[in-house]
Amino acid sequence: MANALVEFDSVVKRFGDFTAVETMNFTIDEGEFIAIMGPSGCGKTTTLRMLAGLEEPSEGQIRMQGQVMNQVPPHERDTPMVWQSLALFPFLNARENVEFGLQMRGVDAATRRRKALEWLDRLEIGEFAERDVSSLSGGQKQRVALARSLVTEPKILLLDEPLSALDANLVIRMQSMLTRLQRELGITFVYVTHSQSEAFAMADRVVIMSRGHIAQVGTPKDIYRAPANRFVAEFVGRNNIISGHVKSATAKTVTLEGSLGTFKLNLGERPKPAIGEAGQFVIAADLVHLSASRPKSENVLECSLISEEFIGSVVTLFLEAPDGSEFKVQVQERELADMDLKHTDKIFVRWASERAHYICAG
Repeated sequence: MANALVEFDSVVKRFGDFTAVETMNFTIDEGEFIAIMGPSGCGKTTTLRMLAGLEEPSEGQIRMQGQVMNQVPPHERDTPMVWQSLALFPFLNARENVEFGLQMRGVDAATRRRKALEWLDRLEIGEFAERDVSSLSGGQKQRVALARSLVTEPKILLLDEPLSALDANLVIRMQSMLTRLQRELGITFVYVTHSQSEAFAMADRVVIMSRGHIAQVGTPKDIYRAPANRFVAEFVGRNNIISGHVKSATAKTVTLEGSLGTFKLNLGERPKPAIGEAGQFVIAADLVHLSASRPKSENVLECSLISEEFIGSVVTLFLEAPDGSEFKVQVQERELADMDLKHTDKIFVRWASERAHYICAG
């Protein structure tokens, strides 16, 4: 069983009359890669800054290994941070930047140099050790910043959108490097990002935040396939959300009736809803099937094609449902080519009831 390294216990953070983080409760385990994700202004960076000691909670406690950290200053915490801006010292070369944290801890010059060179080699930029940081590329600077944070071998590393300034190809390479390093070192990584692809590619668990609240905590798969509420369903992936009222329900299934028709779906672990209760369900775009003629299925919609978006071998179709709402379907390009669809052609979409995920209307 994993041991909790960090505990957020009823943590609130206010700036004057504005509440940036509202009653946060969650734990971070030793050796875990956890991502905190949400739109701008949701409180994710404030959460990271409280963990780093750069902000003090207005209420509640942050504990590390059982010790209350609320008033412990940043320099007394073993919580180095890799900033979005990297915050490298321009007057020091790459090696000297990496050595800086060791120097502040009183480590002798020979040991500092050896450890800095070891980490630069480990991050595949040893050849640039004596280069001015201003002459390095964005990806090289990123690795210097990582080496500077990891050279002290901390228990936890904080990362604040560290890949946001890199191009797409380099982001993928850095994701692979970060994941490998975290697994090899066993260091707890707390990674703040607005990017779903980054969070889902690397994290063991993801914390989704909205307006200072935690909307859901879970594995990437759980959050992607079973969003806890409408906000998560809209924020993550390409989901279709259909609303209605409960027409009938059993312990395992529910039938929802609304403007688009009547649909049956599994309840999963949710409690049985009352007849007439407002509800919604989510069906992911990649779990929907297309056909040119009406299929024999209990969950069918007739739509019109509006536009297409090609991303490699995957195509996203944007359809218009009978009530004018947008409906999204993701298919393989080869599957779409066989159908030879034209704009405004009628398209039938269907999905299995066990693939739809029920959420309450609230």
